[in-house]
Amino acid sequence: MSLFQVLFRVQVLFNSGIATILAVIVWKLAGWQDKCLDSKDSSLITSLIGGIIGHYCCCNGDTWSSEIGVLSEAQPRLITTFKPVRKGTNGGVTQAGLLAAAAGGSVIGLTFVVLGFLTTKCTYDVAVKQLLVIPLSAMAGLGGSLIDSLLGATLQFSGFCTVRNKVVGKPGPTVKKISGLSILDNNGVNLVSVLLTSLLTSIACTYIF
Repeated sequence: MSLFQVLFRVQVLFNSGIATILAVIVWKLAGWQDKCLDSKDSSLITSLIGGIIGHYCCCNGDTWSSEIGVLSEAQPRLITTFKPVRKGTNGGVTQAGLLAAAAGGSVIGLTFVVLGFLTTKCTYDVAVKQLLVIPLSAMAGLGGSLIDSLLGATLQFSGFCTVRNKVVGKPGPTVKKISGLSILDNNGVNLVSVLLTSLLTSIACTYIF
């Protein structure tokens, strides 16, 4: 197995593994039926579904933020100091990237609501309240991206290699440090940000729904 294949499988695990486990638990508890977010019916199932939503909002928001943020002509600023940094620096953010993160989260929320209307049977009041998932998902997408950027700026190394003339993630004799410590790699940052976003969204859903 090549290094690329290993890294790809690790990335897939971090981006879907936790949510998959939570989904299986929810379906088992719910008798393999789709459920609305409703703490009065089951606070446990509501919190678990909230965790799943937070997981995918974080992943999608971070992906949209990275891909669209790179296309922005604005120079990124380090989230911890707001000083301009080179594109590709861990923890560098742009306005376009942050808006993209919120949009990425919103898409997850919108998908949940639309599919929920088609597959679940809830009372009218509970069904209408599901619309709150959309703004909550936007916040989860944005929040997950901010957590990812904060971790990247502090616990993940970024430096500029004068030989390769690019931003790199490991220190070296030809690398000038930009920010961060060599504590977490990209997969570690993704995992921690997903866990925190899932937890916060889970708690929010328990109180909101």
